[in-house]
Amino acid sequence: MNSAQTIEIKVERTIPAPPGEVFDAWLNPKIPGNPWNMADKLLLNPEVDGFFYWAAKDTPHYGRFTEMKRPARMRHTWVSPNTFGEESTVTVTFKKQGEDTLMTLVHSGIPDTDAGRGHEKGWNYFLDISLGSLEMARERRSSL
Repeated sequence: MNSAQTIEIKVERTIPAPPGEVFDAWLNPKIPGNPWNMADKLLLNPEVDGFFYWAAKDTPHYGRFTEMKRPARMRHTWVSPNTFGEESTVTVTFKKQGEDTLMTLVHSGIPDTDAGRGHEKGWNYFLDISLGSLEMARERRSSL
């Protein structure tokens, strides 16, 4: 990265579903709470060396999956205007906690700028929606 200083952002949520379900939901563009769901334009190939591109409100994001270990972990590169076109890395882990999953997202190599630090707000936004979406799904299943 050209910038001298980078930061790492870590966000966590406990999701009321097993790791495999959370892993799959995170990659499913039909399920609210992941970046793919809010895309106006989307290309998504979630396998090692698979490419993704998504744009929301004409803001492009793209990268390549570098690790897929269902249901425990995935990693991909991340490039956006807020990384100034430089590649950063997103690692998402899914750890079983009783009947739930501790989902941890670590985004590293982000420029230490206002734009770079804005990723923390973005990832918290997605994980909050993800949590709500999976909680509602669990409630629907238990009421049947």
